[in-house]
Amino acid sequence: MSEIPRTGFLRLKQILGDPYAKPPVPPIIPIGKSTWWDGIKKGRFPEPVKLTARTTAWRAEDIHALVLRLAIGRL
Repeated sequence: MSEIPRTGFLRLKQILGDPYAKPPVPPIIPIGKSTWWDGIKKGRFPEPVKLTARTTAWRAEDIHALVLRLAIGRL
């Protein structure tokens, strides 16, 4: 998890990856967008934070906690 900042915010492409970016961004959590949004709706994944009207992000701390939960199998 050294690639995830300890604090701050992550955008969706940083979490799910972006193979079309130059250079490509590897996923932290390798799932699709619809699965991600469904997981948020069902409470499995952390809620987003609206930074502006058109900018959605997630707290880095919440993504760290999610990765740890996934690593120990408690989703």
